[in-house]
Amino acid sequence: MIPFDISWKNHRLNLGHRTCIMGILNVTPDSFSDGGQFFNAQHAVNRARQMVEEGADIIDIGGESSRPNADPVSLEEELRRVVPVVEELVKHIDVPISVDTVKAEVARQALNAGAAIINDITALTGDPEMAKVVAEFDVPVVLMHMKGTPRTMQDSPSYHDPVGEVIAYLKEAITRAEAAGIARDKIIVDPGIGFGKTVGHNYTIIKHLKNLECLNVPVLMGTSRKSFIRKTLEEGVRIAPMDEIEIGTQATVSASIMGGAHIVRVHDVKSTAVTVKVMDNVTAAR
Repeated sequence: MIPFDISWKNHRLNLGHRTCIMGILNVTPDSFSDGGQFFNAQHAVNRARQMVEEGADIIDIGGESSRPNADPVSLEEELRRVVPVVEELVKHIDVPISVDTVKAEVARQALNAGAAIINDITALTGDPEMAKVVAEFDVPVVLMHMKGTPRTMQDSPSYHDPVGEVIAYLKEAITRAEAAGIARDKIIVDPGIGFGKTVGHNYTIIKHLKNLECLNVPVLMGTSRKSFIRKTLEEGVRIAPMDEIEIGTQATVSASIMGGAHIVRVHDVKSTAVTVKVMDNVTAAR
């Protein structure tokens, strides 16, 4: 993979020298995978500390579910869920804390509390003030591709050229970010697996992930426990158990690393750390 070094404040990410792991911490009652499990602030802090011990390089906190058909939450509720966790967590871990939000005010207050990365699934289009906040704090931002909104994105998504259209969208997002004053060396892109894509679209993007190298920025992949894995494993009335879905996740993590992903965003950090260690040796081999 192409190496990128991102340095800011007291943090540094050496992307491309090894695959970085972003641990998912949902502080929501309705996440598709672990909703409610870490809704309590202290439980969330304990889980984040555990993920760092297991090998997480970044912790990504989300206070609003982005699952298909998810209802939006109010600004006040998202602040109540996210900011106290950030405030407490910065006392206990040294790795950068990312906040998964589409609201500029949540981003601002989280960054003031000690967060260090903004992960915006709307690629700065959801809130007109978001780009200004990111530029003001001079922090890295993840720009993700999504077709539609969480409520509509899985309503018969269609593409003429899935990979080409994702790349074109992300090129525009990068241009928009730079025009707002965000430094290119702080931009990360995410092709948005599961966000407005069919099962086939997701596999096509994973297979051709190397095509995203033309964007010349780091690539984040979030395949963890997504519904396309579950649908692949289910036949007829059979329901895929979580352990099988997690094994499927690790297969997609391996494929993503082979495709040049710099960061993998996952729920199970411990298993992913093993996958990453082996796959990094595979990609480094002559």
